[in-house]
Formats: sequence, C-alpha cells, structure tokens
Amino acid sequence: MVTPQANIGVVGLAVMGSNLARNLASREGNTVAVFNRSPERTRLLVSEHPEANFIASETIDDFVASLATPRTAIIMVQAGAGTDAVISQLAERFEPGDIIVDGGNALFTDTIRREKAVSATGVHFVGAGISGGEEGALKGPSIMPGGSAESYKTLGPILSSIAAVAEGEPCVTHVGTDGAGHFVKMIHNGIEYADMQLIAEAFDILRQAGGFTPAEIADIFIEWNKGELESYLIEITAEVLKQVDAKTGAPFVDVVLDQAGSKGTGVWTVQTSLDLGVPVSGIAEAVFARSLSSQAAQRAAVSGLPAETTPLDSNDKAKLVNEVRNALYASKIIAYAQGFDAIRAGAAEYGWNINLGAVSKIWRGGCIIRAQFLNRIADAYDKNAGLLSLLLDDYFTEAIGASLPSWRRIVAGASLAGIPIPAFASSLSYYDGLRAPRLPAALVQGQRDFFGAHTYKRVDMPGTFHTLWSGDRSEIESEPSTH
Repeated sequence: MVTPQANIGVVGLAVMGSNLARNLASREGNTVAVFNRSPERTRLLVSEHPEANFIASETIDDFVASLATPRTAIIMVQAGAGTDAVISQLAERFEPGDIIVDGGNALFTDTIRREKAVSATGVHFVGAGISGGEEGALKGPSIMPGGSAESYKTLGPILSSIAAVAEGEPCVTHVGTDGAGHFVKMIHNGIEYADMQLIAEAFDILRQAGGFTPAEIADIFIEWNKGELESYLIEITAEVLKQVDAKTGAPFVDVVLDQAGSKGTGVWTVQTSLDLGVPVSGIAEAVFARSLSSQAAQRAAVSGLPAETTPLDSNDKAKLVNEVRNALYASKIIAYAQGFDAIRAGAAEYGWNINLGAVSKIWRGGCIIRAQFLNRIADAYDKNAGLLSLLLDDYFTEAIGASLPSWRRIVAGASLAGIPIPAFASSLSYYDGLRAPRLPAALVQGQRDFFGAHTYKRVDMPGTFHTLWSGDRSEIESEPSTH
C-alpha cells in the first residue's frame, strides 16, 4: 500500500508535463506524485532527476493512493479523448473535495462540459490555461485557472509557487468558474497569433521596401525592444533573425519553408468571437495568413498574375524604420483591444466575473505575449474596470493618435508596393470603422430587407420596419414590422 505523501500530482510526462512536475518539485513544501501511461517515461524522469521530490507510480491506483487529501492532480495529456480518459480514471477513484486540473489546451466548451459532469460527483474540476511553452513550464508559466472558488483555496498556493513573477506578483489568478480559464487562455493564444503576424509584416516591409538584411533587421528589433514595443516576441524575433544556417551559411529565415503551422487555438478564438458577435479582425487575418501560407500549389499557380506595383519610398531609411515601428505599435494596440473585447463578451455570455485588469497582470510574465505594454492595459482597467474599449483610455488614445500618420502611410505604401499586410491593414480598417460616425451598414440593411424582408430600424423613430418593395419605387411604403 502506498503511503499518501504528495500534495500535488502530475499525469502525463511528455515535455510539458515533465517540466511542470520538475517545477513543482523544486518549490519548498511540494512533494509531487508522477504518473504516465507508459511507465518507461516515468522511470526516465525519476532517473534523470534524482534530486527531485517525486513519488513515482506505474499504476493509476498507486498514483491516487500516493496523494494526500484533498487529492490534487494536474493532467498534462493531449487534448481530446486522451484527456477524457484520464479524467474518467481519476473521477472514479477520487472523493468529494478532491481536485482534478486539466492543464492542457482544451476547448473551453469541453471544459464546461467536463466540469459539469465531474462536479456532480463532488469532485472539483479545474480547467487551467498554462502559457510559456516548455521553458515556462519549467521556470515559471503564466497560469489561468478556472473552476470553483473553493478549489482555488487549495490550488492557489500551489500554482502561485510555480508561476512566473512580474513586478513582485505571481502570474496566476482565479479567472472564473468552469471554462473561464481555458477561454482566457484561448484568447491569449489568439492575440499571440496577431502579434506574431504583425511582427512578420513589419519584417517583410523592412526587408522588401527598405532593403535591410535579416541581421540588420535583428538590430532594429533589438533597438525596438528597449522602448514601448518591449516584449518576449520582439526579443526572440531578433534572435531568429540573427541566426545563420549552419549548413548553407545563409540567414536562417531564408532556409525555412514559408508555410506556417497552427494548432487550433487561433481558429477557436475567431470562431468563438464570431459566435459572440465580437470583431477580432486582426486575429482573424493572422489566422488566415497562416492558412494562405500553406496553400503551396495555389500560390505557385498564381505567381505570374499581374502586380502593377509602385515601390514604397525608402530613401530615408531611418524614417521608414520609425514609421514601421509606429504602425506596428498601433496595430498591436488594436489586437489587444479586440482580444479584451472578446474576453468581456465571453464573460457576459457565460456568466463569468473576469477581472480584465488581473488578466493583463498575469500576462506580464511567463507567457508568450508577455510585454511591458501589459502594464498600460492593467493601468487602464484599474482606472476604469468597465472600460468599453482599450482605445478609450487616455494612454492608448494618445498612442494611436501619435502613430496614426505613420500607420496610414505604411498601409498605403505597402499596398501600392504589393507587400501583403493583412493584419496591419485590417487593424487600421477596424480602427476607422469603430470611430466612423456612420457606416455603410445602413445600405446592407436595405439590401437585406429587399431580398429577405429582414427589416430595419430608422434614425428618426423607434420600432422595426419593413419596406414593401416593388419595381415602381413610387409604391414603396414603410410599415412597423409585425415579425
């Protein structure tokens, strides 16, 4: 019989799970139970890290028996059927008050479903978004747990012990009930897609229009990383651009096939935002850009189509660099504004009380989109928790205003030069659409009423109306709708 000693357990010991287990074991007061479906992986982890405070089990029953009550186990297995299987195994053996944590990239609606089923047994189920990749899991990730407030009393101190720390604060907060944690992690990843695409577009403009080499652009990014654009993604972009391929001696970026992969969270963000009626156009264009990059046969087939381009003026290279930086910063603000809009809408739809300021603070360290910029977002929500849009905060209003001339010139110039900038351009269009006093949506409503009797509202009186359309416009009438 295994003596219960571990205060936390990890199921699934691939790279992320192993690193998380090592992180947990390195913190004072933690004893970590570890289990993997393949015992060889468990043995390997324990043999490679004899200093770690592990209790290894080769059966699920021994793993459960090694956990002190309330039993707390973090699942780090591939999302989908594998996660459901482990949840079922644990739920059958756990008792009321015990806690099952899914630390994978689960779709938040799956987490809502699982939480409802598991909580009916008295066992707590927590969907926790964990960001930071392999290094973050080992050294300190940003953690976004959902689940019940009661479960967080036990789980909170454990997660705080392993989370990244930013400005003296652990990068973890109880996001909200059931699927809130995985929802926020999903939006985090959507913003990450947009941020990466915007950086790639900035690189492309500097290279195609400015004629800079990858090494020179790396130096530009290093300089940018000292200012308002300071972030993990800008930092690693400079490292990637400095890299030289060992085999050919060419810049690393030039030997990588230009087809970007995707694991689904960006797609989920766009799909969910569409369902919520929230425009996340910058994120959507980043997702579509990856899809377009992978259309190899189609891209090759149309490569000879007419271009009719006008080169972007790059005589003053310092000015070009500055204007691209401004356009990147403005577009980045839009990406985050759209992401936080989606979180606010999701919270309203699913009944979550999500503190947007707290979310921005836990993204300051450990996660992929960590950036000094997030302090500005935290400040904005600290001043006004009900802020309708980040763009209404004084700092961001002024930042956009200062960047706007450069932003417009870069979008126009790149478009004339035939340089694809889907995220830059859509971000600017979103901004102009949001601030427009009147949109052509009035015409769209007229079209919808004409072909489908979808009705419309008027600017001069309340109610819903439908026009009795006919070929003779003199016979058109408006009537209050009875639909």
